Amino acid sequence: MSWAEMLLVLVAGVGAGTINTIVGSGTLITFPVLLAVGIPPVVANVSNNLGLVPGSLSGAIGYRRELAGQRGRILRFGVASLLGGAAGAVALLLLPEEAFDRIVPALILLALVLVVLQPRLSRRLAARREAAREEALRQGRDPRPASDHGGRLLPLGVGACGVYGGYFGAAQGIILLALMGTALDDDLQRLNALKNVLAMIVNAVAAVVFLFVADFDWAAVALIAVGATLGGQIGSRVGRRLPPTVLRGVIVVVGLTAVGSMLLG
Repeated sequence: MSWAEMLLVLVAGVGAGTINTIVGSGTLITFPVLLAVGIPPVVANVSNNLGLVPGSLSGAIGYRRELAGQRGRILRFGVASLLGGAAGAVALLLLPEEAFDRIVPALILLALVLVVLQPRLSRRLAARREAAREEALRQGRDPRPASDHGGRLLPLGVGACGVYGGYFGAAQGIILLALMGTALDDDLQRLNALKNVLAMIVNAVAAVVFLFVADFDWAAVALIAVGATLGGQIGSRVGRRLPPTVLRGVIVVVGLTAVGSMLLG
């Protein structure tokens, strides 16, 4: 890579770390940039995955206050994320590269749809929780949920999201927030903090699998890691003040660019 390309990858890492901490979809920033500087798709994917691990850790540390009292959830859902992430990473290694080239554009488009629909999903989830709370109060019942862990199906959903994240990962944070927001009656910021930890587990276990058998572009890994670590701190401190519409617009534009690059490349 030239110096200009290295700077571009570093800046993309900052953007990805920031967006991942706030909501997710940072891969839609870094992955297209890695393709643009000439890195093959599968190498770009595994390099991006490993590079984003420090950013996920940085974001989780930035949200440490919101993680208070969630140790049980971290243990319960962390196991599901670990198993799912490992399965997704193995699937990436076992399936031929041609399959990746065909599957990933569809996954990116799915991620973009989720990015666009995220505000509407959040409003509906909030309205649903409020309606359930009001109904419980009318019936004289405790408005708090009976379970703090979302029931038996939520770990399965988290695990399936881990499979997706281990294979590619764009918008896994949005999927996690949607799943947990449906099943858990809690503040969105607390759920976002939990999401950061689970995404970190998925990225980390997939990276461990890739380390033994996959080829990396280590310059890209280092640049993304440095940028994403900085971005994780920005996302946890300043990112909440950024206009969500601007962030979603950037993600959509970059994601469509990635799809076009893969289909026309």
